[in-house]
Amino acid sequence: YTLMKTYLSVTYCNSMDVPLSTILNYNIVFLHCFYFMTKLGEDWIFLVLLGLTMALVSWSMDYASAKSLQAYKWIHGELKGNVPLQYLAWVSYPMILVMFASLFCHLVSPQAIGSGIPELKTILRGVVLKEYLTLKAFVAKVIGLTAGLGSGMPVGKEGPFVHIASICAAVLSRFMSIFSGVYENGTHNQDLLVCACAVGVATCFAAPVGGVLFSIEVTSTYFAVRNYWRGYFAATFSAFIFRVLSVWNKDAVTITALFKTNFRMDFPFDLQELPAFAIIGISCGFLGAFFVYLNRQVVLFMRRPTALTRFLTKHRLIYPGAVTLIIATFTFPPGFGQFMAGELMPRECINSLFDNFTWTKISGSPAPPGLGRSSAWLHPHVSVFVILLLFCVMKFWMSAVSTTMPIPSGAFMPVFILGAAFGRLVGEIMATLFPNGILFDGIVYRILPGGYAVIGAAAMTGAVTHTVSTAVICFELTGQISHILPMMVAVILANMVAQGLQPSLYDSIIQVKKLPYLPELALGHISKYNIFVEDIMVRRVKFLSSQSTYRELNNLLETTTLKTIPLVDSKESMILLGSIERTELQAVFDWWLSPERRVFERGQSSPGQGSKVSWESFTFVDEEGGEEGADKSISLPCDWLMQIKAWEEEELDKPVDMEQIRIDPSPFQLVERTSLHKTHTLFSLLGLSHAYVTSIGKLVGVVALKELQKAIEGSTRSGVRLRPPLASFRDASRKTKKHQPPSSTPSSPTRDRDLWGEGMPNQIHTSTYSW
Repeated sequence: YTLMKTYLSVTYCNSMDVPLSTILNYNIVFLHCFYFMTKLGEDWIFLVLLGLTMALVSWSMDYASAKSLQAYKWIHGELKGNVPLQYLAWVSYPMILVMFASLFCHLVSPQAIGSGIPELKTILRGVVLKEYLTLKAFVAKVIGLTAGLGSGMPVGKEGPFVHIASICAAVLSRFMSIFSGVYENGTHNQDLLVCACAVGVATCFAAPVGGVLFSIEVTSTYFAVRNYWRGYFAATFSAFIFRVLSVWNKDAVTITALFKTNFRMDFPFDLQELPAFAIIGISCGFLGAFFVYLNRQVVLFMRRPTALTRFLTKHRLIYPGAVTLIIATFTFPPGFGQFMAGELMPRECINSLFDNFTWTKISGSPAPPGLGRSSAWLHPHVSVFVILLLFCVMKFWMSAVSTTMPIPSGAFMPVFILGAAFGRLVGEIMATLFPNGILFDGIVYRILPGGYAVIGAAAMTGAVTHTVSTAVICFELTGQISHILPMMVAVILANMVAQGLQPSLYDSIIQVKKLPYLPELALGHISKYNIFVEDIMVRRVKFLSSQSTYRELNNLLETTTLKTIPLVDSKESMILLGSIERTELQAVFDWWLSPERRVFERGQSSPGQGSKVSWESFTFVDEEGGEEGADKSISLPCDWLMQIKAWEEEELDKPVDMEQIRIDPSPFQLVERTSLHKTHTLFSLLGLSHAYVTSIGKLVGVVALKELQKAIEGSTRSGVRLRPPLASFRDASRKTKKHQPPSSTPSSPTRDRDLWGEGMPNQIHTSTYSW
């Protein structure tokens, strides 16, 4: 292109007597501009812009929410001495912010409500969710989340921020497509969305390593290693800018961990404490599973068609307002909140739970210097154990309920605080059991309850999210590498327990919202290797053949909702030729019976009469013809409609011209003996929504996400044996047929339907399939 442009320019200059040096200078400028535009389209530019944008958004949201919480506490402090006014201010302030967030999201973008990770998991599986990655959703999510965090309610930032980062990546992709066409490619954009998830977590906690690992565990069943450098580069850059902005604003002296701890490094824990760490992990596994169960039950209750739920649906602000009122009432510091450190905001809770003091030793004595906000956990008449236990119980249901409010909210930070409180409770118990510490090598080392809090926070979040990377996130959050080994032990034990009892919080929301998903295959189930595609596939497949008429095509479009329809050679051979998109077939059918084509066909058949009578004229009215003209105006439309009907009936019996249709010649195919394990692997790895089952090229069935999901749930949860009772007989008959000559009668692809019908007790069959 450049050589041709230069040649044409030189020719033009010669004809116009322009010096050659001028055109060369112009081409040099053009080449530089072209080179610069090409460089702007490279991935590292995109990742820098994404990291910078997310760091600015995260810091701005933290700054705004921190100022809101300062105002909240200032109002409470200024009204000290007047308890009724204090209570009114304590409950009304968060109610106003939460109801504003709910109303704003409802009006601007309802897709901004909730966490966002479940929907993103669905998108990364190849499902298109409308209006989810738009600028409107970004504005609603940022403003709604800022208001929610500023209210002091137990809602988190991590889940919504993953959604915000994904929106930024989608909007930036559309912008970068100006410079490079690769950003219009769907597969490339899917890779960038995975990187955006890592950026979202990294800018929340300034944890780039944990952010990348968390994004892999939560959003991807199989992760492409080519995205590793993208994820780490963007996450590290965003976390760096996020912490630099804090230093610039003088919130920190230098770049340090967000919740930095100061535990001793020479001997952080003794081997005799490992059983206590294991108990924390196992207990957090049970608590995390119960948290997911409670959260799902609240959501299901709100979705039941009762008079109460209909009333709350009609008046959308009542539910978030009522939940906020109840939670704020329980945390009111002069009231019940004095027994559960109700005056502490979320960040203050974490910092106090991770401190170096042993509260049981200083309870009832003068507060030591440097105790700070941790004094809220000490009550002159109530034990520390009672306060921590009350905090765990109350925050448990508060967090489970508050995350169901129709506002942008995540569960990571509330669960993180809950786990830290539980770990602190165990640590204080250990400090009481061993008041003089643990003797090792002639030296007595005291128990560090703050270390137990760190381990409990990692274990609880790992149990709820079914991830192990929470240990790395916790390490980066606290900068405490000394407890990384017991932290990993506790997180793994918590995952083992929680995964056996409940799905993760994100998978639970996916199930409640009935989003397309593919459950994981459980470990240790041999049935996943003994179940085959032929046991779960749908045999009555809707298809088109190369001889199909437009009438058959119309009947297929009206009776099915399939997005992709298989094409076979003929109804007798059933050789699979490919697949056709429904939109393509609908467009072809609409054109075949369109008025434009009728006019064109009539013009071709009788060109001399085309100007006399218009096929699109419904009536001819002769204003001066009286009744005769009126009779014409009535009779002509009827004749016209009859002609149209006859023409359509004639056209419907004509065969479809497959050469004019775009056909996918290689849809994904499986064989009948493909195991459930391999099928699950292929669907997960390639993001498939369906696959055709063929036998020597013949279409014999289809497996969609729905059938695979039912098969997996049946084999892993209830232990149902999906293979038909006569499967062994069928296998034996197949071996016998190998030594027999082929029959001259063509076999029907559905001839086994009567033998393996829907009446078989242990076989899952679905009469319809969709993708």
